[in-house]
Amino acid sequence: MSTRLVPGDAAPDFTLTSDTGEQVSLTSLRGRKVIAYFYPAAMTPGCTKQACDFTESLDSLRGAGYEVLAISKDKPAKLAKFRERDALTLTLLSDESLEVHKSYSAYGTKKLYGKEVEGVIRSTFVIEETGVVELAQYNVKATGHVAKLRRDLGLD
Repeated sequence: MSTRLVPGDAAPDFTLTSDTGEQVSLTSLRGRKVIAYFYPAAMTPGCTKQACDFTESLDSLRGAGYEVLAISKDKPAKLAKFRERDALTLTLLSDESLEVHKSYSAYGTKKLYGKEVEGVIRSTFVIEETGVVELAQYNVKATGHVAKLRRDLGLD
């Protein structure tokens, strides 16, 4: 597992496929602040709650200059079903190879029901306009995370 990112680190660049088939790269968003969050699986209860919370906050986050990227290991077709089922408006990106997850240390050993397992570590990163990590949060909770993030960013 790679070293966890901390504020001041350069955010690893990536290009991933969205649920609509579009290629989205971090460098194409330079000049904008980006919230990139990693979640275990589309259409599961916690991940749905988190995605719906981000969708509900999306207009105000964009108004404050943030673009939100939701990244999972799901295939684009599953992400498209997730968007449609839950009326999501944020950008859903597929990282089937887990390469980007690993570059952000959002995949590795974690505790699940008291046991150590390999898997996706629910994580959120705020990336400045220049591509530098402003905030790195690991092992976040699905419920209440967006409200806490908004407070951490001084938006509430």
